[in-house]
Amino acid sequence: MPYGKYKGTIIADIPVSYLEWMSGKGFTKDKMGMLLSTTFEIKTNGLGEILFMVKKSLMQQRGQR
Repeated sequence: MPYGKYKGTIIADIPVSYLEWMSGKGFTKDKMGMLLSTTFEIKTNGLGEILFMVKKSLMQQRGQR
C-alpha cells in the first residue's frame, strides 16, 4: 500500500475494516483502486483463502530462485 494508515503493507494484508472504510469513501478509478476493491470483494465474500494461497505460492517460487 503506497499511502495512508497501512502504507508499506501488502494489499492482501490490509484488514477488512480499513477496506470497508475505503469502500465507503469510494475507491479511486486507477489501478490501485481496482486492486483495493478486488481485495475488498475477495475478503468480504469469504474467499480470503485465495489470497493466502497466492502469497504462499509466490513465496515458494521466490525460494526456488
